[in-house]
Amino acid sequence: MTRPITEVAVGIIISRDNDFLLANRPIGKPYEGYWEFPGGKIEIGETTHQALVRELREELGIEVLESVEIGVIEHDYPHAYVRLHLHIVREWTGIPVGLEGQELAWQSSRVLADCNLQPLLPATISIIELMQNKDV
Repeated sequence: MTRPITEVAVGIIISRDNDFLLANRPIGKPYEGYWEFPGGKIEIGETTHQALVRELREELGIEVLESVEIGVIEHDYPHAYVRLHLHIVREWTGIPVGLEGQELAWQSSRVLADCNLQPLLPATISIIELMQNKDV
């Protein structure tokens, strides 16, 4: 029996200073306390961009003006098999706030060894490595 695939829209939010935003997973969710890129599950009938806009509004209180999909990665967690649709977000309105009680932090370096946020969600590590290779 194959596992169902959970489709997820992920926002790689990049500031004018070229920093990127990570969020701490809230209490009660799998991998609580791990750092990740914000986003969430794609609902039936939504495009990945529509899901991203909705999720970032719900989680961070921002309005995404534009996003560019840069790739898709998959990760097999014990609780779910996820397909992550990665979007660069450079244009938004509002100031990101953790509306679900999550902590937020801007990171300046794409070098994993320089990341002072621990632990990182395994897929987050893969995304940061991808960002290094794509020069995002």
